[in-house]
Amino acid sequence: MPFMGSLSSHFFLTLLSCLLYLNPSLAYSLKNCSIDYQRNPTDCASLDCQNRKLLTVPDDIPKDAVSIQLSSNLLEKITKKDFGGMVKLRVLNLALNRIAHVDIGSFIELVTLKTLLMHQNMLKNLTSNIFQGLSNLTVLNLSGNEIRFIHASAFQFLTSLQSLDLGSNMLQQVTDIQPVLQLSQIELLHLSSNKLSSFQTNDLLLNVSSSLRLLDVSFNDLEKFSITTPIFPYLQMIDLSQCGRSSGLKWEIPDKTLLRNITQLFLSQPWFSFEEIQKVLQSLDSLTHLRLNYMDEWINKGLLAAVCKIPTLRRLDMYLNNLSNFTVELSLCSELRELDLSLTHITELSKGSIQSMKKLQSLNLEINLLTKVPPDIRNLASLEILNMNDNIIFELTCDDFVNTKHLTELSLNFNHITKLDRCVFENLSNLKLLDLSKNLLWTFGDAFKTALPKLEVLYISQNYINILERGDFQGLQSLKYLNTVADNIGRVTSRSFDGLKNLETLVVSLALEYEPDFTELLHLESLTIYFNIDDTLKSSHQNNYKDFKHINLKCLKSFTVICSGFHYGFPLDVPVELFQAMKDLEDFTAVNVYIQAPNVDTFQSNNQLKSLTFAKTDLSDLDPELFQSIPNLQVLNFSACMLTSLDFLVQANLVELRYLKLSDNEIAVINETVFQFLPALTYLDLENNPFTCDCSNADFIHWVKTNKQTQVVNAHQYACAFPVAARGTMLLDFDIQSCWVQGSFLCFISSSCLVVATLLTSFIYHFLRWQLAYAIHLFRAFLYDSRKRKKACPHQFDAFVSYNVHDEDWVYREMLPVLEGEQGWRLCLHHRDFQPGKPIIENITDAIYGSRKTICVISRPYLQSEWCSREIQMASFRLFDEQKDVLILLFLEEIPSHQLSPYYRMRKLVKKRTYLSWPQAAQHPGVFWQNLQRALQTEEVVTENEDQLTGPRGC
Repeated sequence: MPFMGSLSSHFFLTLLSCLLYLNPSLAYSLKNCSIDYQRNPTDCASLDCQNRKLLTVPDDIPKDAVSIQLSSNLLEKITKKDFGGMVKLRVLNLALNRIAHVDIGSFIELVTLKTLLMHQNMLKNLTSNIFQGLSNLTVLNLSGNEIRFIHASAFQFLTSLQSLDLGSNMLQQVTDIQPVLQLSQIELLHLSSNKLSSFQTNDLLLNVSSSLRLLDVSFNDLEKFSITTPIFPYLQMIDLSQCGRSSGLKWEIPDKTLLRNITQLFLSQPWFSFEEIQKVLQSLDSLTHLRLNYMDEWINKGLLAAVCKIPTLRRLDMYLNNLSNFTVELSLCSELRELDLSLTHITELSKGSIQSMKKLQSLNLEINLLTKVPPDIRNLASLEILNMNDNIIFELTCDDFVNTKHLTELSLNFNHITKLDRCVFENLSNLKLLDLSKNLLWTFGDAFKTALPKLEVLYISQNYINILERGDFQGLQSLKYLNTVADNIGRVTSRSFDGLKNLETLVVSLALEYEPDFTELLHLESLTIYFNIDDTLKSSHQNNYKDFKHINLKCLKSFTVICSGFHYGFPLDVPVELFQAMKDLEDFTAVNVYIQAPNVDTFQSNNQLKSLTFAKTDLSDLDPELFQSIPNLQVLNFSACMLTSLDFLVQANLVELRYLKLSDNEIAVINETVFQFLPALTYLDLENNPFTCDCSNADFIHWVKTNKQTQVVNAHQYACAFPVAARGTMLLDFDIQSCWVQGSFLCFISSSCLVVATLLTSFIYHFLRWQLAYAIHLFRAFLYDSRKRKKACPHQFDAFVSYNVHDEDWVYREMLPVLEGEQGWRLCLHHRDFQPGKPIIENITDAIYGSRKTICVISRPYLQSEWCSREIQMASFRLFDEQKDVLILLFLEEIPSHQLSPYYRMRKLVKKRTYLSWPQAAQHPGVFWQNLQRALQTEEVVTENEDQLTGPRGC
C-alpha cells in the first residue's frame, strides 16, 4: 500500500532528523556559572562565574569557552585539570580570590590565552614553570599579591607579553624584574607600591636593550632613581608619583640623551626638593605630557615658571591640588594644548591667567567651586573641549563663549544654571556636544532656535523645564541625540520637536495629559518615553492615553515606554494603530505600562520585531496569537508579569527565539515539552519563581540537567517554594529518581513491547502488507454492511458501475446508451451520483448497498487504482456475506491470469466465477449486451450449488 509506505518513511526520517539535531557539546546546566547571552549563536561561550563563593574552579565549564570571569570567589589554588582542553580561551579573570599556589602546567593548554588577570590574590613566589604554555599572552596582571620572589625563568614562556602589572607586591630589589626586561615584546611595566628602595640601571645586567615604553615605580620608598646605561632606548613614560623617603629622592640621569624619548612624566607628592624637581624638569627636553598631583607646596613656590619653560610641553594635568588660595599663573605656558585643573578647589581663574594659551584645545575645570565661566575662556579661540561639570555656575552670559568658535564639546552638567538667553550659544557654530543636565533650568528661551547648527548631541535631562514649546529646538538641524528626561514631568506641546529632521535618538519625559507630536522626526530610530502617574493624575483622568497617534515614526527601530508611579486600574495601553506605521521596528519595551495583555493584533504590522520586553505587567490572560505576526522574534523578556505557566509558548510559534527571560513571575510547575516548540532557544532565565519541588517538575529538572542546547541561567540557585517542608532546598537537588522507581518495571515492559511491536510492524509491512490491507477493508465493509442491514433500506439503483477514470469514455459512449437508453436500467455512477461533501468511503458503501448489483469494469488502470480496489473488495465482501448474486465482472481488455497475481482477490474471483469480456464480443456486440441484460435480470437469491456470478464463461 503506498500510504503505509509513505507513513513509515516519514517516521524514520523524523527519527533520524531528531538524532542529527543533538548538539555534541556539554550540557548547559552549569552549577556555578552562567554563559553570557550572545545574539550570534555561533560565537563561543563567555562565562560569568563571579562572586559565587567558589572554593574550586567548576568542572562543568564548556571547553570551547573564550572568556571566563572567576573573580571575587574563594579559590585557593589552581590545578592542572582546572583549565585542561580550553584551547579557545582568550581571557581568564582570577582576580580577588585567595590563590596562593598554581600547579606546574596549570596553563599549559591555554595556547590562545591573551589576557590573564590574577590581581588581589595571595601568591608569594613565581616559579620557573608557572606560566608554561602561555606563549600568546599579551596582558598579565599580578598586582595586589604578596610576591617576594621571582624565579629567573618565570617569564621565559611569555614570549608575546606586552603589559605586566606587578604593583602592590613585596618586591625589594630591582634585579627581581630583570627577567621581565629581557622579554622582546614588553612595553608596559607597573611596579607601584612595592618595597623597592632604589631603581638603578647599573643593577640590571642586560645584554640587550629593553623594548619598554612605560615604567611605573610610583608609591615606592626610593632613595634614588638612576638611569646611567642605555637599556631603555624606547622609554616614553615614567610614573614617579608619591615616590621617595623623608630624606629625599635623588634623580640621577647624567646623560640627557638617555631620556631623549621621554614624553610623559607623572609626579604626585614626591619627596623631591624644589631644586631637585627643577633639575628633573630641566633634564627632559622632549616632555609633552606632565602630571603634577598633590604638589601645592611647590606650585606656591613658583614651580609653574619652570614647567612652562619646557618648550615641548603640550599637556599639563594639575588635578588633585588645592589651589583655592592661589592665583594660578600659567601665562608662560602658551604652547599648551590640554590643561586639566579639575579637583583643585578654585573659585575663579584670575583674569589673564590662561588667556595667553592661544593654542589650547582642551580645558578641564570639573569639580571645582566656580560661580561663573572664567573670563579668559572667551579669548581661547582654539578651544575645542571645555568641561565645567560639577561647579556652582549660576548664569551663562552672552560674552562667555563669544570667541570660542572652534568649540566642539561643552559640558556644564551639575551646575545651578536657571535659564538660557538667546545669545549664549550663538557663536558656537561648530559645537557638536552640549551637556546641560542636572541644572536648575526652567526655560530655554530662544537658545536653541537659531544657534548651534552643527550640534549632534544634547543632554538637558534632570532640569525643571515645565513646558517644551513649539520650535524650542528648531535651530538644531544637525541634532542626532536628545535627552530631555526629568523627574518633574512637564508639558510637551504639539510640534515641540519641529526642526529636528535628523534626530535619530530621543529620550523624553511626557506628562500624561498632554499630546506629543513627533511627526517632524523623519529619521528617528530610537525613542524612549518616560511617564509618571501620581495620584492627582489618576483621579483627574479616567480615559486611556490616546495621544500616541501623533508619533507615526516610519523609521523607528527601537521603541521604549516606561511608566513610573502607581497606575493599576489606570489604562496606559499603547494603541494598536501606533505600530502600524513602524514597519521596521526591531525592539519594543514596555515597563509598567499595560495593565493587561495587549491586543492580539498589536504587532500585526511589525514582522521585523526581534526583541520584545514587557515588565511589571499582568500577562496572566496572554493570548498566544499575539506572536503570530512576529515570527522573527529572538529576544523575549516577560519579567514580573504574573505568569503562572509557559503553555502560551506552545502556540506562539517562536522558532527563532534565542533569549527568554521570565524572572519574578508566579511559575511553579513547568512542562518540559514546551521547549520542543522553541528549537533555537539558547538562554533561559527563570529566577525568582516559586518552584514546586515534587514529581510534577521531574521532567523539567531532568531536561535542565541533560539538554545540550539551552542554558538555564543560575538554575542551581533556584529555590523551592512548595511544598512548605521543602523550602530552603534547591530545585535541582530534588531526587527525581523517586518519581520513576515505582514505574520502572512498567517502563521496562512498555519499552520491550515497543521494540517487539516495531519489529513485528516491519515484518508485516515487508511480507504481509497486501493481506493486511485487504483484511482492514473487509472489516470496514463488514461494519458498513451491518449498519445498512439494520436500516433495511430499499435499493435505489439497479447497478453500481465501478470503473476507472481512464475508462470513463467507454462507459459513457458504449455502456450508458444501451443499459440506460435501450434496456432502461437505473445505474449509479460516481462522477454523477455521489453526494458532494460526503466522505468517499461512505459514498462507495452507500452506492454498493443501495444497488441490486455491482458492475466492475476492469482494465489495467482499474487494477492499479486504490479506490477501485476498495470498491471491488467491498462488493465481493457483500457477495460472500449475503450469499447473493450481486457482482458482475466485465473485462475491457485481455489480462492473463498470471498478471492478476499481485491482485490476490481479483485472481481468486476470476478463477471461480464467470465474467464478461468486451474484446471477445467485438464481432457480436449484441450478444454481449444481451448477456449483460440477463445478468442484471437474474434474481439475487442463489442456491448453494449455483454459481454466484451470472453469464456465460467466456462470452
